[in-house]
This record gives sequence, C-alpha cells and structure tokens, in this order.
Amino acid sequence: MNLTTLDHPLAAHLMAGLRDEATEPAVFRRLSRTLATLLVLEATKGIQTKRVAVQTPLASVEQSRLGQGLAVVPILRAGLGLLEAALDMFPDVAVGYVGLERDHESAVASSYYCKLPSLAGKLTLCCDPMLATGGSASQALTILKKNGATDLVMVCVVAAPEGVAVLQANHPDVPIIAAALDVCLNDHKYIVPGLGDYGDRLFGTL
Repeated sequence: MNLTTLDHPLAAHLMAGLRDEATEPAVFRRLSRTLATLLVLEATKGIQTKRVAVQTPLASVEQSRLGQGLAVVPILRAGLGLLEAALDMFPDVAVGYVGLERDHESAVASSYYCKLPSLAGKLTLCCDPMLATGGSASQALTILKKNGATDLVMVCVVAAPEGVAVLQANHPDVPIIAAALDVCLNDHKYIVPGLGDYGDRLFGTL
C-alpha cells in the first residue's frame, strides 16, 4: 500500500481535537496548521538536496541544501488549510490552485478553477484534507500530471480506504501521506468516523 500515516503522539493529539465536534473554528484552524506542519515534513522527506560548502566562523564544512523546487497545490477550498505550513517552512514555494466542487448527490466533482505555476522538476504536493471517494483527488492529480508534474505526493488529513483504493488504481506512482486512515464511507460518501466537513469547520461556515 502506497500510504503513510503519521506515527507521532502529537499527530494523534491534534487529530483528537480536530475530530471533536465541540472544537470551535479558531481552535480548529490552529490545530489544522500544526498538523499540516507534520504532514508537510513527512511529505517532503524525499525532496532532492545538494551538497555545498559553507564557511562557519571557524572552518569550511560541507552541508546539504535544498536542491529541488517545491510546489503546493491545494484543492479548493479545504486544501487551503494545509498551505500555510509549507509557506512558513520552505524558502521557495510555488503555489497553484485547483477548484473542484463535489455534487452531494452523485459525489462526482466538477472543475471550476485551475491556476498552476510551472511544475516541471518540482516536488509537487497536492493537498486535500479529506480523501473520501478519491474522485476529486484523482482528478486533480490527472490535471497536475497534464501540466508537467512528475514528482507528486498526495497530502491529506483523513483518508478512507475507498479513496486510497481509487488513487492506488489510478495513480499508483503517487504516494499518499495522511494523519489517519479511517474505517469507511457512509451512504452519503462522508468519511466515518471522520471529522465532518473540513472546509466548513475551518472557515466557520457551519
């Protein structure tokens, strides 16, 4: 299985707060941002580096510096909750956006917006907090590949087995980084136990 879930006590603690229905939007955003930091760190473990000479006050030493550009593409709107962590940590980040809206009856996503930077040669993180049916994520990854992305990672907070299976079938070359793998989807295609609608909880549009 091309899925990695975070194995850290802090990640589990943050997930407990995000799942709690009593968590207010302001706290939800703070927890989301901290968890996003852990997810982005895990997702960028494979970013390319280069060796360079650095002059300290005492001597010259060979060190590693980042040798590959990073692109982060959140799927609107919930994916925005994972963006700031990458912007805070990495010195040079290209940002793109893919707008996909899921029909609540059919669970099929339609595209309404796409704005992408150059993705060639960059490690590209596709961010969508809830990997439910996998339809939106798969569609977004297809768009990114058509626009030059060859080194892709899917980053999400909660994944359902159904969504993971779809990505593994359609994009077996793309690793998935998640904070949690949940039980299943319900009849309405929501992740169980999940945490509700991520975008609504993030932006207080309940």
